[in-house]
Amino acid sequence: MALDKAAVAHMASLARIRLAEADIEPLRIELSRILDWVEQLNEVDTTGVAPMTSAAAVGLPMREDEVTDGGCREAILGNAPHVSRGFFTVPKVIE
Repeated sequence: MALDKAAVAHMASLARIRLAEADIEPLRIELSRILDWVEQLNEVDTTGVAPMTSAAAVGLPMREDEVTDGGCREAILGNAPHVSRGFFTVPKVIE
């Protein structure tokens, strides 16, 4: 897929990238090559190929979903600089 200078300049403006006039042509050639390569990938027959997320077939380790760190409210509140009635106290933000 061949891009023209106007398309490259438009993409640069959308991406908020300032390009000098001399930089547009080399970028146009490079982007056209990338798009040609992507078009080649679209021609590959992938029927029957399962999608993959990794080159190695590895499963994630699973564990039981259970609460293990409850019941330590006083230890947690002990780290706070200010506590009031069992809660963290923070400065007023909106007046």
